Amino acid sequence: MKTIIIYNSQTGFTKRYAKWIAEATGADCFELSEVKKKNMDAYEAIIFGSWACGGGINKLGWFKSNIDKWSNKKLIVFCVGASPIENPEIKPALKQNFKESEWKKVNVFYCQGGFNYEKMSTPSKLMMKIFIKTLKAKKRKTEAEEEMIKMISSSYDISDKKFIEPIVSLVR
Repeated sequence: MKTIIIYNSQTGFTKRYAKWIAEATGADCFELSEVKKKNMDAYEAIIFGSWACGGGINKLGWFKSNIDKWSNKKLIVFCVGASPIENPEIKPALKQNFKESEWKKVNVFYCQGGFNYEKMSTPSKLMMKIFIKTLKAKKRKTEAEEEMIKMISSSYDISDKKFIEPIVSLVR
């Protein structure tokens, strides 16, 4: 199946996953900025990958604006976030990014990534500092909040190739 992967990456985790998927499937792989006006007629499957933040998927609007045009193609979205994949909030957060009609047309996946403060944009770093400060100031923190403070206080990498397996299976 002729496949294209289009990705948007801020700190490198989504790019890493896009490259892993491309290697495993033989797909063409491009950054979003390179393909916004590319003709997708030759592709049978279109995979869009981006990073998740606060439940939203960055640059997803571009992909969603093309869903109806690509109705005859296999459509896959993956996003990469800092939460472990076991987090029960992930599926509802992913689903909120799509209308019910879109959700039925797209296969959506989450891949755990991490934080790389050294590569984050200044606004993202500031947002995270404020978030951490707010969490730390909270008087009665839950165990999950305590764990989150530990995780996001510094850079970390929990990405793993195993998370691409369901995506690769769909393309094969």
